[in-house]
Amino acid sequence: MLTLVTGTTGQVGRRFVPRLLQQTQAGDQVRVLVRDEERAAPFADLGAQVVTGDLRDGEVLGKALAGADAVVNIAASFRDVPDEEAWAVNRDAALELGRASTASGVRRFVQVSSIVVYGTGRGRPLTEEDPVVPGGLMWGAYAQSKGEAERGLLALDGLDVRVGRLAFVYGEGDPHLAQSMRWASYWPDTQRLHMVHHADVAQGLLRLLYAPGADGRIYNIADDSPVTTVDLYQLNGIDIPPALYDNRTDPDPWLGIASTARIRRELGYRPLYPSVWTARDAGVL
Repeated sequence: MLTLVTGTTGQVGRRFVPRLLQQTQAGDQVRVLVRDEERAAPFADLGAQVVTGDLRDGEVLGKALAGADAVVNIAASFRDVPDEEAWAVNRDAALELGRASTASGVRRFVQVSSIVVYGTGRGRPLTEEDPVVPGGLMWGAYAQSKGEAERGLLALDGLDVRVGRLAFVYGEGDPHLAQSMRWASYWPDTQRLHMVHHADVAQGLLRLLYAPGADGRIYNIADDSPVTTVDLYQLNGIDIPPALYDNRTDPDPWLGIASTARIRRELGYRPLYPSVWTARDAGVL
C-alpha cells in the first residue's frame, strides 16, 4: 500500500510520519507532500518518497496522488491566520484533495479534524453522533472550516473516508502545552481542557488508516483525563495567581470534553498516556 501524507512538517505530521514508516510492511510505501524540500530531508532519510509543492496546486496534487492507495490529510491552517487562509486550506484544499483522490483511484482517505468542531458542550462527554455547531471566538474560522471539510468529504461517492477528531495535542517538545496559557490565563480555575499525546494521535490515526469496515465513520481521539486551568499552570511551572480563584465560573463545563467510547470499542484504541501526568512522569512532555 502506498500512503500519501499531507501536512508532514507541522506539529502532528512530523511526529506521525516516522511512526507510520515504522508500521509499514514489506511492499508498503509512504509518500509525503511538502512545500519546502529541505524540510523533507528527515522523512527521505527514513525512507519516505517526497513530492515538493503546494497542496493547492493541481499539477503537484496529481504527482502526489499518482499510484497512491491511501491518503492521510493532516494539513491544516489555524491559530493567528486570516479566516480566508483557514477556509482555503482546511475546507477548500481538503475537498479538492478528496475529489482528486477519487479520480486517482485512492481507496482510503483519513481526514484529520478536531473536537472543536462540536462547538458548545452537551452536558456530557461529546459523542460522534452530536451535531456540529459552528463558531467559537477562540479559533476564528478553524472549527467551521474543519466541520465543512468533514461533511464534504464524507459525501463524496466512491471514497472510503474516515475522520479523526483530535483533542488538544501535546508532547515530545510540541509548544502547544506552553501556548495553552495564552487562553488559560483568562479561564476559571475549574475549566477543563481535553488533551491527547502525540503518541496517541499517531496510534489513533494508524488505527483509522488500517481498520477494515470503518468507511464513513468519525472517531474522537483523546486521553482519559481532561486537565483544569490549575493543572495547566502547574504543568507549565507557573505560579497560580490568587485572582484565578476570584469570582469566575466555568460557563460550559462540558465544552470540548469528548467520549472515546467508539474508537475503543470499534478499533481497540487505548491511550498509551491516559493523562498528561502520566506523560510528564515518563519524560515525554
